[in-house]
Amino acid sequence: MAKKNDKNKKKRYIEWLKEVEKESREKAEVKAIKRQNMKGKTENTINGQTDVCMNIVKRMKSDKPSYSEKNGLPNICMVSDFFYPGLGGVEMHIYELSQCLMVRGYKVIVVTHSRNDRYGVRYMGIGLKVYYLPYKSIYDNVIYPSLFTLFPLFRQILIREKIDIVHGHQSVSMLALECLFHATTMGYRVVFTDHSLFGLSNYDSIHANNFFRINLSCIDNVICVSHTNKKNLIYRSLISPKNVTVIPNAIDSNDFLPNPNYKSPINNEVIVISICRMTYRKGVDLLVEIIPRICNSDPNVRFIVGGDGPKKHLLHEMCKKYNLSNRVELLGSVPHTQVCQVLQRGHIFLNTSLTEAFGISIIEAASCGLLVVSSNVGGIPEILPQEFLRLSNPSISNMVNELKVAVNIIREGKFDPYSSHKKISAMYSWHDIAKRTVSVYQKSNQVDVIGTKERILRIYNTGNLIGKIFALVAALDYFIWFFLEFFYPKESIEHCIDFPGIS
Repeated sequence: MAKKNDKNKKKRYIEWLKEVEKESREKAEVKAIKRQNMKGKTENTINGQTDVCMNIVKRMKSDKPSYSEKNGLPNICMVSDFFYPGLGGVEMHIYELSQCLMVRGYKVIVVTHSRNDRYGVRYMGIGLKVYYLPYKSIYDNVIYPSLFTLFPLFRQILIREKIDIVHGHQSVSMLALECLFHATTMGYRVVFTDHSLFGLSNYDSIHANNFFRINLSCIDNVICVSHTNKKNLIYRSLISPKNVTVIPNAIDSNDFLPNPNYKSPINNEVIVISICRMTYRKGVDLLVEIIPRICNSDPNVRFIVGGDGPKKHLLHEMCKKYNLSNRVELLGSVPHTQVCQVLQRGHIFLNTSLTEAFGISIIEAASCGLLVVSSNVGGIPEILPQEFLRLSNPSISNMVNELKVAVNIIREGKFDPYSSHKKISAMYSWHDIAKRTVSVYQKSNQVDVIGTKERILRIYNTGNLIGKIFALVAALDYFIWFFLEFFYPKESIEHCIDFPGIS
């Protein structure tokens, strides 16, 4: 009986083990199924996220230039801190070049910062659209670094206006450099024009050139206004010379005509004109030393001085000190529309700049029939033939002697103002400048847009410390762009309507 009970117990124990094993097997199968389901969900999630990322990348790549459907020409965005209502060579260059490009069928807009009551969107000339961004200048019309806050607004402008090429002007323009930096991040083609000469050894220039070199390391199409300017830029930025094109400034000679009533100096009185910004770089300190010496040596010479700036008070002090109020006329700021009228009053134009890449005021004076006396600096020797331009070292004694020679030439009737105007008309034309600039745009379109990896490596190699810092800044710029494309895709940005009659 006991053996029978033992057999039953053993049988029940074996059945229990089989049930436990069966339950364990079922649980293992359930776990395997759950694990497989979780794996499938994870893969689907990853694939879904990958699809989202790829869609964003595709949208980002679709931001690349697609030329105007009307005429197949690229849309241009000019960017600089220096524009109207400011007056100067850079301002006039951007305005005149934009006008001529629009005449050739290009759509052109200008992006600059607000000034006084000028903000928002304004139209100029034949429909030139200007964006005055809500940023204030801190010194000499240059804005404070925006630290990425400019990126969303600038991106929206480029998309709304269907821009293809971003063209920045002037190496000290923070707005231009930042916009070029962001445009390169977004894959736009960029062109840069430098208008000034800068030092290589002083403290300020070293830091400015470092930042400038970082920006230009990713720009393969650069324009300089003179060959001297080109050499200076190559030294500062270490850019390849083959990527730099020299295209000078120009003027509209029809706006700068000689005085139709021009006569030889009456009673041997010669009038010397000087119009410039009253700054150290324009040689105001030199000018206030030259005027008293000329007035003391020749009682029949008068001066007319126009311009405004931080050193204007030196001229007032000079007139008061030497009692020259009756021989020196101070005009203050002269609107560009009135420059020709002022120049037509004189016989000689005096330029005392200590550094000058081109000197557009010299061209304007020569077109008005004035004999030019200038300091021999920068790119000035390149712009005029010697018969219309007398050069001197930028020192008081040399400038005084050269000015005396010019006065004698005028009195002896050896200078023909109409010949000077005719020569300038043949040498300089904004339509020719626009044509040459278009060739740079075409050259830019033939080069592949720089890739992300190559760009960061270029920036990384610009300096031991600053290169590494700005490589991180560039990476952050890409992250911000990705963020904007994800939350504010370009499809949600409405394209603006072009100005009537403008392509």
